Amino acid sequence: MTATRPVALVTGASRGIGRRTALALAAAGHDVAFTARTVAEGEGRIPPRHGTAAVIPVPGSLARTTAEIEGLGVRALPVQMDLLDRASVQSAAQTVLDAWGRVDVLVNNAVAHIAGTHERFLDLDVDVAQQLATGNYLNQIVLLQAVLPAMLEQGGGTIVNLCSGSATSDPPGPPGEGGWGVAYSASKAAFGRLAGAINAEYRENGIRAFNLDPGFVITDAGAARGGLDSLKEKGFEPTPEEAPAAAVVWLITHPEAAAFLGRVIWTPKLIADESLLR
Repeated sequence: MTATRPVALVTGASRGIGRRTALALAAAGHDVAFTARTVAEGEGRIPPRHGTAAVIPVPGSLARTTAEIEGLGVRALPVQMDLLDRASVQSAAQTVLDAWGRVDVLVNNAVAHIAGTHERFLDLDVDVAQQLATGNYLNQIVLLQAVLPAMLEQGGGTIVNLCSGSATSDPPGPPGEGGWGVAYSASKAAFGRLAGAINAEYRENGIRAFNLDPGFVITDAGAARGGLDSLKEKGFEPTPEEAPAAAVVWLITHPEAAAFLGRVIWTPKLIADESLLR
């Protein structure tokens, strides 16, 4: 069945930035397909930042986001996906294309959640680094390769990749003291090269790919892990969770956004000019 409204696909949308983005796109008139690992409310679990301590319960689910999107008067298509499972990534894209026939907007927000992601250098398990590279980089390529041909066939589309400041900035301290683990930052650095590659090859075909750095957002997952107090102490200001969502909507709806192609867009700076988000 072909959608009558533009179709957005948002990954990692059971909570946090992904959920806010899915709701913002729905409010802007998109039918929204979205992915997450957690199906039902109360099932959400994330690993700790360090070590092998018990998993941490977090709110959010495909079911909750579905109800919220449908409450805005558009269609919702929840799809269970695990970024570490390549088959589920391929299946998720195919499910959306089979159901709605197109994807006009793809927001790559999901990240791989693995215990031991932010260990200190000599404590880092290389197998964890390999899994992060697979989830945060290689399987993102798989998703893009699944969706991009449909965008080309329909004559265009917009991709927004939620990148990370950790990919381009040195940590202000060790992990646990205001810094982040190299396994995570390296995987996000690789992910940050994908938008430019797509623009170089397909911009003339109506495809636009943006790198959006959300800033330092305290999401549900971040709050459950203790927030960002250590980053605040190093001078990093938190960004409201809804700010990246507003930035995504602006990037896909305003022709002026084309001027931001080819560079990393810093959400706090973008939204500081309120005229951009009217």
